[in-house]
Amino acid sequence: MKKECVAMLLAGGQGSRLYVLTAHVAKPAIPFGGKFRLIDFPLSNCANSGIDTVGVLTQYQPHELNAYIGSGQPWDLDRLDGGVHILPPYIKGKEGTWYKGSANAVYQNMAFIEEYSPEYVLVLGGDHIYKMDYAKMLEQHKKTQAGCTIPVIEVSQDEATRMGIMTVDENDVIVDFEEKPAHPKSTLASMGIYVFTWEKLKKYLIEDEANPKSKNDFGANIMTSMLKGGEKMAAYRFSGYWRDVGTIESLWEANMDMLSGEKIDLSSPAWRIYAKTPTSPPHYIGDNATVSHSLVTEGCEVYGGVFNSVLFNDVTVEQGAYVEYSIVMPGAVIERGAMVKYAIIAENAVIKSGAKVGAPPEVFTKNPDEWGVAVVASGVTIGPGKVVGAREMTDDDLL
Repeated sequence: MKKECVAMLLAGGQGSRLYVLTAHVAKPAIPFGGKFRLIDFPLSNCANSGIDTVGVLTQYQPHELNAYIGSGQPWDLDRLDGGVHILPPYIKGKEGTWYKGSANAVYQNMAFIEEYSPEYVLVLGGDHIYKMDYAKMLEQHKKTQAGCTIPVIEVSQDEATRMGIMTVDENDVIVDFEEKPAHPKSTLASMGIYVFTWEKLKKYLIEDEANPKSKNDFGANIMTSMLKGGEKMAAYRFSGYWRDVGTIESLWEANMDMLSGEKIDLSSPAWRIYAKTPTSPPHYIGDNATVSHSLVTEGCEVYGGVFNSVLFNDVTVEQGAYVEYSIVMPGAVIERGAMVKYAIIAENAVIKSGAKVGAPPEVFTKNPDEWGVAVVASGVTIGPGKVVGAREMTDDDLL
């Protein structure tokens, strides 16, 4: 069945810079914002943009992510004529390898794309927080008759050294691309999203696979090859909220952004972010509890103090416990008298009575580089009176 555009969602990365948070789960399955997971954003953008055929390329620790996506029903992608498809690496005859890079992952699934004979292919990351109408970008791609269109966003000069940077002419045609340049020529950063004319992309994927020196990466290899090949590549300027949550600090900051209600509005009915949410009772706030400027999701029981924090479903904060500027993921328990400040507490972790996790940055005014977000991994117990300091991470019980 022919489709004008097929989306390929890259969801197989290890997310190593999230350390203990991705030890047992794929990065796109990381909980975000109280009731979402990272992959909800590109899937919802596809659904809202009218793109109803999505291949999700999984590899690292895929079980939880695969179970979460299921049939695609929460995103209206449970369809017979398209829908969402999980695409892990597989053996073909006597050959088969893990995905060697983002370009190789799409190359290995060219047969899936060809089933729908698309004119265009949308390549997405599974770990960015943003709202975007892909249909508008596709419309610009068609009008400019580009071989590839890349959304870009203005960043600071310092941020530009950590990202893929585009240089464009007066018509926003890309004339140069640099990956993490020490001295950026511009501040237009790639958002890691691409629209390709399929026949063009197919040609370059085949050539890239035949090159034994290639890293098989879209940014480092496919973009460079298309520029050298004289293909027209256009920038699509995006001005909304976008954040790559590839580090502990950026994940924590993006959750804190949710509390502002100004940087990204997830309550707007005009462009909803859909999610597979658990069936939990309404949250309960106890008589002596204090909750201020926080997101508290279904199933939570709060008897202590919660300030400037994000609580996912089924979290318990006991009386006398204190949570501040923190992210507490599903099923975690903060026991009586425990203190959690500037921290990420992963799923089903337990912070026992009197334990302390994290510390505010003002404690480190003399040595600010020593401060950072504290992290307790999934299922870990921090024993009574134990301390996990600022910037520390633990993936073992501390008893």
